[in-house]
Amino acid sequence: MSEYLTQHIWLTSILTFVIGLCTMPFVLHIAKKKHFVVRPNKRTSHTGEIPNIGGVNIFFSLILMYLICCLNSTQESHFLLFGLIAIFIVGFVDDLVILSPLSKLLSELLAGVALIAFADIRLTHLHGLFSVDELSPVPSYLISFVVLAVIINAFNLIDGIDGLASGLGIIYCLFFAVWFGMVHETTWALLATSLIGGLGVFFCYNVFGGSRTKIFMGDSGSLLVGYMLTAFTFRFCELNGYQTVPADLLIPAAPGTIVCIFGIPLFDTARVSMARIRNHRSPFLADKNHIHHLLLNLGFSHIQTTCILLSVTALLTAIGIIGRNWNMLIPATIALALYTLLVLIIRRTPPCKKEILQPTGNQQESNT
Repeated sequence: MSEYLTQHIWLTSILTFVIGLCTMPFVLHIAKKKHFVVRPNKRTSHTGEIPNIGGVNIFFSLILMYLICCLNSTQESHFLLFGLIAIFIVGFVDDLVILSPLSKLLSELLAGVALIAFADIRLTHLHGLFSVDELSPVPSYLISFVVLAVIINAFNLIDGIDGLASGLGIIYCLFFAVWFGMVHETTWALLATSLIGGLGVFFCYNVFGGSRTKIFMGDSGSLLVGYMLTAFTFRFCELNGYQTVPADLLIPAAPGTIVCIFGIPLFDTARVSMARIRNHRSPFLADKNHIHHLLLNLGFSHIQTTCILLSVTALLTAIGIIGRNWNMLIPATIALALYTLLVLIIRRTPPCKKEILQPTGNQQESNT
């Protein structure tokens, strides 16, 4: 079966989707029985007690597909698996007891050791940025850990409304799955397609689930997905940096393309953090100033807001692909300009009346 799936990579998405559909009822049952739920509070926009361990289902389907397809692959993928388990545990614990921001960050970096130090999946090439190509070991490790923390937490912070994090994750994994498949990086393509299936099941339950079947991703899911996206990013940049792929598939501006694709969570996290610091508040203190909150304040529903941001992400991804042969700063700057323009338009649009501002979705706001 493993050999068949490596020849038909996209079947893994179907299999993980089916696996997720079969296991999600059990996850919901356990969550309600053990009270793994989120209750309404000042940081949330939902009513009633909603299970918040949707990441368990994503994790289970991904791990099962890994055991089927990748168990006999390279040693680096085994260390990646160890890191994946570690980051899942960190997220699951945070869902239950809410870790402090510092404890959470340190735990993420410890999980990153398996990826960066043991699996040796890291950034060793800057693609000519600041006239630097290959990195010596110390800068390579430092930059890799910083990028890991940024991507994981940016994705974690964008998980604030129904369908947004899972929808973004599907778009990101779709890009990586297609590219890895085209350059014959089969193991990486299988991991990306497997994650698409798991995220697809969660998206359906999160967006279309009724009062009895709705579930949140939780940090167990958002940290896990952010971790995998970081691994995909490192591999993507390394293959392009050392030009080990066919010339017609080479993306010289790989870092700029990544900034475009991840534009919404990256730019939004930077904007919100700077705003908190400017107001003499901790950048880790939760608020409702993210771009999805601003759109909700204009009267858009959760699903409408999600569709808007997914459409913008699709546009930014297209810009990153079109500008793959440009100087990497050009597509990244265009992406930043478009994000800034969107925020300015939102801020200059008069908000709806207070009674219309009540959110229609049931998603948990970020706690980081």
